[in-house]
Amino acid sequence: MAPAAKPTDDGSGVLVPPRHVAIIMDGNGRWARERGLPRALGHRQGVEAVRRAVRAAIELKITYLTIFSFSSENWNRPVEEVDDLMGLMKRFIRRDLAELHEAGVCIRVIGQRQHVDNELTTLIDEAVELTRGNDVLTLVIAFNYGSRTEIAGAARKLAEQVAAGELDPSEITVERIANALDTSGIPDPDLLIRTSGEMRLSNFLLWQTAYSEFVFLDCYWPDFDKAAFEVALAEFRSRERRFGGLSKRSTA
Repeated sequence: MAPAAKPTDDGSGVLVPPRHVAIIMDGNGRWARERGLPRALGHRQGVEAVRRAVRAAIELKITYLTIFSFSSENWNRPVEEVDDLMGLMKRFIRRDLAELHEAGVCIRVIGQRQHVDNELTTLIDEAVELTRGNDVLTLVIAFNYGSRTEIAGAARKLAEQVAAGELDPSEITVERIANALDTSGIPDPDLLIRTSGEMRLSNFLLWQTAYSEFVFLDCYWPDFDKAAFEVALAEFRSRERRFGGLSKRSTA
């Protein structure tokens, strides 16, 4: 197997961005606590950081941006905080949908619908439908999402097809599993960024990040901006992605 090229250029010396960037937006609560502010205000400032990240992704010519908005484990937080997070999602769609649509952003939401109220479900469906044909940036919002649940659901779909005689077990391949995931049709992330200095995946895109590059930033999510995005991209470009092959040095 030939070694993969560095993610630095397209062969002509021109810098190219990663196609797909995924972000674990961490640190809203700590950002607020260190300033003596309520956690709810940290989450509100986090939404402002989402807006900056989307604008930066468009300016940096990134094609897919996936953000971890609300995990399936977040239901374990205090009821007041969960309600506030749900309200923020509703306000984000109502306030930003027209602007996102005008900017050519296609919205896609992955995750479970159970426990999500009908009003928010309707808003999500309307946002997805309105922006379906846009192609400047695909904004994938992982909402009420957990990767283990996603993988279990994919396995269940394939098992049901086998039980119905529609699929032979020998036909279950990596590609079939990938197509049964919530992210079917979306390329795997090239780069995963996590803010706040924590270094774990937290049940986020476990299948899809098998060969992603990870960059962990010390800043809290409310402080994330285009400059922080560019720091992560610079680190990404310094890596040599081999996908199981050998480095150029090893084959020289």
